[in-house]
Amino acid sequence: MTKVVGLIAGSGRFPALFAQEAKRTGVEVVALGIEGVTDPGLEKAVPRMGWFKLGQIDKPIRFLKESGAAQAVMAGKVQHHSLFGGVLPDMRAVKLLAKLKDRRTDTILQAVADEFSKDGIELLPSSTYLSRCLAKPGVLGKRRPSASESADIALGWKAAKALAGFDIGQTVVVQDGAVVAVEAMEGTDAAIERAAGLARVHGRKPSLTVVKVAKPRQDWRFDLPVVGLDTIAVLERCGAAALALEAGKTLVFDEDKFIKEADRLGISVSAREDGEAKA
Repeated sequence: MTKVVGLIAGSGRFPALFAQEAKRTGVEVVALGIEGVTDPGLEKAVPRMGWFKLGQIDKPIRFLKESGAAQAVMAGKVQHHSLFGGVLPDMRAVKLLAKLKDRRTDTILQAVADEFSKDGIELLPSSTYLSRCLAKPGVLGKRRPSASESADIALGWKAAKALAGFDIGQTVVVQDGAVVAVEAMEGTDAAIERAAGLARVHGRKPSLTVVKVAKPRQDWRFDLPVVGLDTIAVLERCGAAALALEAGKTLVFDEDKFIKEADRLGISVSAREDGEAKA
């Protein structure tokens, strides 16, 4: 019997890539799309797809059980600020939210995972079937970070790890030894764009160093750091000079094209392990 795995899909390339890699291993993927978030084109990549609204829990659980999926993966972006608007929770979600100690992303997602588990559905790590996409340690492109960029990476790493430890964000943008912007609910791209805007407002040409890390106690089932071709486009637009990632804990999609484009733009891309980057 073919194994069936559920895909709870957000936006971006992540869901399609997961479906592609899972299919390659002989797994059947049934997808759940979030209305207004998930790319409708995902329907072409899976044999069965259902739709639900952000805030619903009962409907996606029923869909997965009816599809024969005892395991599921969360893949793709859902902006954290969505939790503060446009959400119509079902009765099960209302009861869940009432019991939470806070409204941090990890707290909510852990509670959702527990609800799925009650119905016999196990949430798997987001990197399932995608381990080959995890960033390997070292300089990923042609250009090594300069001495000043390396210093900015060290500073940004400490700040990003502290930030991520409070489940606020996972990205910090640094220039010339100063933290220019930190990621919050607006997401990585918006934080980078804000940093570029701040630099330009003060009459400086952006030459940003972007540091993206995993959380100190990263739950691999959700919110795993991801970069891809859309990230490179933002870096180019915002005048970024260097990007540092956490090795083994960051997914790099379309890596060959990603590195080729970074090299073309002269952007240094490196992946470091936690102790190394703090040195």
